[in-house]
Formats: sequence, C-alpha cells, structure tokens
Amino acid sequence: MERSIVIAGFGGQGILFTGHVLAEAAMVDGLETLWIPSYGPEMRGGTASCTVIVGDGPIGSPVVDRADAVIVMNPPSLERFAAVVTPGGLLIVNASLIGASSGRSDIEELRLLCAELAGPAADERLASVVALGALVELLGPVTIASIRTAIGTIVGAKRAAVLEADLAAFEAGRAAARPALDGPASLIAGSRPALAVEAG
Repeated sequence: MERSIVIAGFGGQGILFTGHVLAEAAMVDGLETLWIPSYGPEMRGGTASCTVIVGDGPIGSPVVDRADAVIVMNPPSLERFAAVVTPGGLLIVNASLIGASSGRSDIEELRLLCAELAGPAADERLASVVALGALVELLGPVTIASIRTAIGTIVGAKRAAVLEADLAAFEAGRAAARPALDGPASLIAGSRPALAVEAG
C-alpha cells in the first residue's frame, strides 16, 4: 500500500520540518519513503510545500498528481492544492488562517484551529505539527511511536524545550481529530458525505 501526502503553507510555518518528520517516521517503521520539498525564492514568508510518499514496497514515481491527503496552512495553499486530493481523500485545513472551505463534496475536510491548539505563545511552526498529529490519527501512514522517535531525532535531545513543545503540538492535533472518527463509517474510507469539523 502506498500513501501520498502534500503539506503546503507559508515559509516559516514548519512545512518542510513537518514533511521531514513524516518521512523520518516512515523510515523508523521500515517503510519506503520519498520526501520532496519545494519552496519559493524566500523561505520565510514565501510559499513552501512538500510531498511525502510512504509505501510498504518500492515507490515507482515521485510525481504526485493526486494525493491521499493534503494539509493546507494558508489560503493560497487551499486554492492551489484542494483539487489535488483524490476523491475520498482527506483535506486538513488550518482554520486559524483559512476561512473558506474547499467546496468539494467528494472528499473529507477537517478544519482545525492549528495556531490555537499549538498554544497561546507557540512558535508558528508548531501549527503544522498540530496538523500532522491530526493526519497521523486519521490516516495512519506511520505509527504514533515512530513520529515521536522522528521528532526526537530531528529536534535533538539537547533542545528539550523545543522537543517538548513539538510533542505537545502533535498530541494536541491527535486529540482534536479524534471526534472525526466517531461515526458510522471511517472518515478516510469516503463512505459518507464530506465532513467539516471546526475542531479546537
């Protein structure tokens, strides 16, 4: 089985960090993975996105025309990437900055107040880690334990305060997404109408 995930937003929102964590977690789980970053001429404040492909076998192509899940952290990313979500797939929207919805009825849409969930004085980078927590809780392309290990590896044990904040943001996203699982069918299966949950 192969899963493709696109994460997009402003530079400075931790987009590439979040994709790196997901790819590192896949390796911890013994899975094949590709992490493909893309960003504008100015990292901070410019546009940034990355694609992560995770599979239990060799990955045939790095080109992703349709993604199983997309995280959008700002309005331009919603406009650009909402159409990339495959029918029945998952769109996670940072409702802290995005007021509009995708307008699609063939996907599952989860709206999270990512900045608020990250904490009142949080680094804006943590908002994307909140979204990652929701993604892993709902889609599960990697295990929870592997994400925790990956964050520890990338952040480093010597930066204890940063590590603690990242882990807390990840858990906040997981907790906020859980109500979306309460229903007659799986959120990811696409077997019920598109769901918009204003969580946070």
